[in-house]
Amino acid sequence: MKSKEVISAKLVQDAKQIIETARKNAVRSVDFCRVQMYWNLGKRIFEEEQHGKKRADYGAYIVKSLAEKLEVEYGSGFGVRQIERARQFFLLYPIASALRTQLNWFQYKMLIAISDSDKREYYELEAVNNAWNGRELERQINSQLYERLLLSNDKEAVLAVARKERFPETPQEVIKDPMVLEFLGLEKNPAFYESDLEGAIISHITEFLLELGKGFSFIARQKRIMLEDDEFFIDLVLYNRLLRCFVIIEIKTGKITHQDLGQLQMYVNYHDRIEKLPDENPTIGILLCAGKNDSVVKMTLPENNKTILASEYKLYLPTTEQLVNEINEAKELAKKQEACRTAQ
Repeated sequence: MKSKEVISAKLVQDAKQIIETARKNAVRSVDFCRVQMYWNLGKRIFEEEQHGKKRADYGAYIVKSLAEKLEVEYGSGFGVRQIERARQFFLLYPIASALRTQLNWFQYKMLIAISDSDKREYYELEAVNNAWNGRELERQINSQLYERLLLSNDKEAVLAVARKERFPETPQEVIKDPMVLEFLGLEKNPAFYESDLEGAIISHITEFLLELGKGFSFIARQKRIMLEDDEFFIDLVLYNRLLRCFVIIEIKTGKITHQDLGQLQMYVNYHDRIEKLPDENPTIGILLCAGKNDSVVKMTLPENNKTILASEYKLYLPTTEQLVNEINEAKELAKKQEACRTAQ
């Protein structure tokens, strides 16, 4: 009896890939059609305003009246709030060709809600550059990514990187302080161990790398090194392809100490002298800690230090008020340090 012929696994895989790609393209096409629909609605409302009565409240009257007509027939997606969003959408994005096919209406709704034009542009560009889905964009906005980057960078530098006008050149342009790790699901409890935090990070490594920023890839956990007869274990070893260097992360669930910084410096030195290739940049060390003392960091490390950073982690999403306070405190500290240097 003739045996059944078996088709190649590659053919099956290729066929599945064709189907999945077509499905994704179909969904993306439908999503963008929805974006265009709301943009055209906004455009038509704006045109009606321009040709209608010259009253300050005429736009609100049009939105309310139109919503009353449309919601009855088409549902809640065309209520007052959505129609007003469509109007605002057109006002913020008046050029149809500038609409990005990579973004859906859920993402544009979040962008519309951002009043600061630079901040809105940053999130729009980064959502496209990094292929963020709606949930990821929402998380980055809620964790105030833009504001946290401004803690150690000026606005023009942050936007230039997002616009791809330049690549990050220093660790400070990539590393955020504080880091927000609410996705780990850990409660702020002084009783948990560093191994608990490290284990949670490994279990959520995709989200952790997203929080770290651009260009990071995972290399090793608890990397063992031997220095003569002494054995040491490095918590996390990463690599950043944009900065072209190793990134060492040491995790501390308590307040930072000078011993912690000294240990991290040793691990950085090891990678610079043993692991780093000649064409790679110096290794970066990040001390991820529950509490940071900037004076301890400053006095422990050399004045020309550019590779050892301390970043405080938070296990919850900070409020805007909390972040503004931290920004103001950081600026005040920087002013005092500058005044001390000038006085010397």
